[in-house]
Amino acid sequence: MKVRFSKYHALWNDFIVLEALTHRKMSTRNIPNLAREICHRRTGVGADGVLWLSGSRKADCRMDVYNADGGWAEKSGNGLRICALHLSGEGKRKRRYAIETGTSIDQVRLIRRINGGCVVHSELGEPTFEAKAVPVRSRRRFVINSPVKIRALNIPMTCLAVGNPHAVVLVDNFDFAWQTLGAEIETARAFPRGTNVEFVRRVSRRKLQLCEWERGAGATGSSGTGAAAAVCAMVVLGLADRRCQVEFPAGALEVEWNKDTNLVELTGPAQFISSGEFEYR
Repeated sequence: MKVRFSKYHALWNDFIVLEALTHRKMSTRNIPNLAREICHRRTGVGADGVLWLSGSRKADCRMDVYNADGGWAEKSGNGLRICALHLSGEGKRKRRYAIETGTSIDQVRLIRRINGGCVVHSELGEPTFEAKAVPVRSRRRFVINSPVKIRALNIPMTCLAVGNPHAVVLVDNFDFAWQTLGAEIETARAFPRGTNVEFVRRVSRRKLQLCEWERGAGATGSSGTGAAAAVCAMVVLGLADRRCQVEFPAGALEVEWNKDTNLVELTGPAQFISSGEFEYR
């Protein structure tokens, strides 16, 4: 079966976009396996995940996120920006889109064109620090700079949900095996649905540096919800302003935790890579 795809990246976090309208004969039960195959870096197209776009009665479209391991994810901040860029190139030519995800309907706006894409602004909904809502197993109502047992270690972290689960760990530098630790935190018993992991270095109240371990995808070039979670965690800890720049190896994202609306807002680039057909067997 030939699967038509488009591929994009947002600061090296790459996604393959598939449209349900184009693949009407495909059952959604096949999407997890397709995601594993098409995202494979050796035998597939290669990506951190798949964005499955389908119709919505409440918004311009619905975006379902499947990580490279085939697991469904509630939301992707980078994916929202990529989705809007893709829609703008499909004859719609709008600059504003309402996109339904697994947890909310988010407003996304194209700001300006750049080489191969756009700078895009998106809302991510309201963050929550309730342990049961993240979810994270804890006797505490909130896990904020509190130790979480990872094997034999008790690692201080701040846990929250920004449409999906996050564990934010404050570090002095990245000169340690953070990928190994990220994998252990992702699948720790404390997180019944797994978690994304952010290792955050504070540069100033308005600038953070971040290394991302993404649930179901591993180390990624960046993460939109990860950047948002890092800023929200640092604000609660009193270490950052509500408007903050988050730096990744490929560039920076602008995050604002809006005091008036309580919504987290994200601004950054999304760029087209390629399109084609994948032979799915």
